[in-house]
Amino acid sequence: MRRRGCRAEGGCFVPTLHKPNILLLCTSQQRFDSLGCYGNTQAVTPCLDGLAESGAKFAACYVQSTESSPSRAALFTGKYPRNHGLWANGVALPAYQDMFTRALADAGYDCGLIGRQHLSSCDDAATEARRDNDGYRVFDWSHGPRHRSRQNAYHEWLRQKAPEVYAQIFPWNARGRNADAGPSETLNHPIDTVAPELHYSHWVAERAIAFIGTERAENEPFFLIANFSDPQGPFGAPDTYRAQIDADALAPPKGTGTAEKRPGNARANAGQDAHAPDAGTIAADDPREMQAQYLAMVAQIDAEVARILAALDASGQAEDTLVIFTSDHGEMLGDHNARQNGPMMNEGATRVPLILRWPGRVPPRTDLPDLVQTIDITATVLEAAGITRFAGQQGQSLLPLIDGTATGRGWAFCEYRTAGPRAAPPVSTTMLRRGDVKLIVWHGRPATTWDADGELYDLANDPDETRNLFHSAECDDLREAMMDSLIDVLCSIEDQTRPRVAKW
Repeated sequence: MRRRGCRAEGGCFVPTLHKPNILLLCTSQQRFDSLGCYGNTQAVTPCLDGLAESGAKFAACYVQSTESSPSRAALFTGKYPRNHGLWANGVALPAYQDMFTRALADAGYDCGLIGRQHLSSCDDAATEARRDNDGYRVFDWSHGPRHRSRQNAYHEWLRQKAPEVYAQIFPWNARGRNADAGPSETLNHPIDTVAPELHYSHWVAERAIAFIGTERAENEPFFLIANFSDPQGPFGAPDTYRAQIDADALAPPKGTGTAEKRPGNARANAGQDAHAPDAGTIAADDPREMQAQYLAMVAQIDAEVARILAALDASGQAEDTLVIFTSDHGEMLGDHNARQNGPMMNEGATRVPLILRWPGRVPPRTDLPDLVQTIDITATVLEAAGITRFAGQQGQSLLPLIDGTATGRGWAFCEYRTAGPRAAPPVSTTMLRRGDVKLIVWHGRPATTWDADGELYDLANDPDETRNLFHSAECDDLREAMMDSLIDVLCSIEDQTRPRVAKW
């Protein structure tokens, strides 16, 4: 096998690249406080805790949308959802929008994707259309373990590896019928609790390990995004991981007694009921079991990430690889009587883990409190790869923050635009955090009885967001200042990439 670089005595691979490899590990629906290194004493995440110890951990990373597609499009384009055009799940990213993976490929990177991409509709059995300009050489697409597309790479792997298990879980597919022909209840088989060696997370790791070991041309760095479907619901993990979590030791969900005091609650309930109709039942009946299953899924991801990083070490490329771990958005997990994500802009839904490791470039044990965003990952990857031009990207590289040579923007922005199911009420929310103050606007609807309303939290003194100050007379000045800041931010992030060619 030919590899970049040379062999030192003893057979150890010594990389000689100027451009680093880039390994992006992305989960789905993982809230920031689901890891031990983020303060969760019940989490079983030794690998990811060690990754944070050996690199930089960002305490306050916010997504640009609480929905998967708009958030992932923000990552791939470096633009806010209002600018990249993919404003809701089920909407396709416009063809004219560039992806940073194309820029990496043009710069000499060997690019690969494993798992979901979700930049267009993936409803039920639909196959996501691959973009012409994605830049990937390897495209092992699978929207998730329950998704019934015939092009689901995980299903093909499972069918070949364990045909009996595949036939039991997906009987319609196994009998050669159309992938969309079976009744929906066939998806209720325990795909999430199969043996660990057959699990979707294991497949992601297997494919990532294979990619890292693939023969490449001399001096050709790689970019790989490995997308785990977990810990997105429905919640469930193999018994070996569920057994690691003590449900009785878990704290109850946050803010469960304050929902009725939140303005816009009727709209919040309507949006939540449409987005996750079983949320109230699950959260009320057995919230600790729900949390335990969630943390078990995270524990399994941690174990599979450990396998990927071990393979990277064995390949001799770890010292020359930027590793990034993050998620597309969070999960309410019973907080404020809600589950999943949707229009709720609480910390559990908007704040995700972000860890970077780059030996020799990112000092170990670097803990950063700065407010950062998903689009900053885009800018960081581009800077690491030496790419100085990428049209319209709006993020700020994290590397100067790590070096201490720059300060952050001081705020974080997130938006949700009527992105629930088609039958859901037209709910739109916008969040701005500046310092320790957080504003959430529930937008009104012209020509309806819905007026704008909001939430305002002092996160320094109320990190669980249980005291809404939006209508507090003592906070009138603060509320108006935050509303003014939001208007300024909205103006500053407008898309002004089209060239001005004349005065009029």
